[in-house]
Amino acid sequence: MSSSDIDRQIEELRNCVALKESEVKALCFKAIEILVEEGNVQRVDAPVTICGDIHGQFYDLLELFKIGQDCPKTNYLFLGDYVDRGYHSVETFLLLLSLKVRYPDRITLIRGNHESREITKVYGFYDECLRKYGGSANVWRYCTDVFDYLSLSALVEEEVFCVHGGLSPKILTLDQIRAIDRKQEVPKLSPMSDLLWSDPSDDVDCDEWGLSPRGAGYLFGLEVVNVFNRVNNLYFICRAHQLAMEGFNMMFNNKLVTVWSAPNYCYRCGNKASILKLNEEMEMMFLMFDAAPEADKMTSQHCYLELETPAFSLTFCGREQTLGAFCFQPWKSDWIGYDTNLQWWEELFFSSFQYFSVLF
Repeated sequence: MSSSDIDRQIEELRNCVALKESEVKALCFKAIEILVEEGNVQRVDAPVTICGDIHGQFYDLLELFKIGQDCPKTNYLFLGDYVDRGYHSVETFLLLLSLKVRYPDRITLIRGNHESREITKVYGFYDECLRKYGGSANVWRYCTDVFDYLSLSALVEEEVFCVHGGLSPKILTLDQIRAIDRKQEVPKLSPMSDLLWSDPSDDVDCDEWGLSPRGAGYLFGLEVVNVFNRVNNLYFICRAHQLAMEGFNMMFNNKLVTVWSAPNYCYRCGNKASILKLNEEMEMMFLMFDAAPEADKMTSQHCYLELETPAFSLTFCGREQTLGAFCFQPWKSDWIGYDTNLQWWEELFFSSFQYFSVLF
């Protein structure tokens, strides 16, 4: 595939135009050639912008690129869950994949729990492929073959471990992750599955593991994170996988952060989204945003609850702090510019949205 062919496909996908089946096949084969050379713990250099779940919310992905700048101007790391639930999983995944093929050193894609044949047959991606390609499952097969080659995690500047879900009781070191054979459908009850499904929790003993209500992975506490970070010389862990109403959530004395990048999740949750920027000094900066106007239109078309929220909202922090903006240095214990209303919002939405935890 030539650069001009990829550029044309990227432009078509940005306009939410589905590629031909033959083009999807060629794109996926090329992507596999690139991904097979990447490791289970893929090294990523700072500065980098880290993004959480997208879930087929295509117009919100375009909004993300507006605030984070287009690739290759920005170096991106996506933490998985590109498909399912949203209305444009095909265009979402293929746009990210085409950017990976065009700019392989400027965008890193790792695997989420929804990058799975079994899961996508239940939560929408399989049916979407059938609907958009005349009843053929070929595009779904090409894409799910790519899933098997996505990295399981990433390591930013040897300091920040990035994974979709969380940790595993069977994994203590990064070398153990490197030893996993990832080129397969995610095995049930395996360390590989744990990385994609596990969640941090304040409800388990800090040094123990708990059963996950998801039916896969584990719950883990503060001391599990502290030990993993100490053994692997990490500052903190960055992950996605769980809805965060304010777009992100810090836990365990700021040693673990959840980034969520699907605003108004499922077109009805009313949450904000965020992306996390790490600069050359490894300082954290969250950029928050709301659902894109096009996504709002999708809401009304499908009879979901419509929320009156600004179509675009950006909060950021620099040397001069603003309300709702955060800047944090992981090797320090103090916040710079902390929004004191954040805990209130967390408490307000916890009980209302607790039942969503089994869905993500």
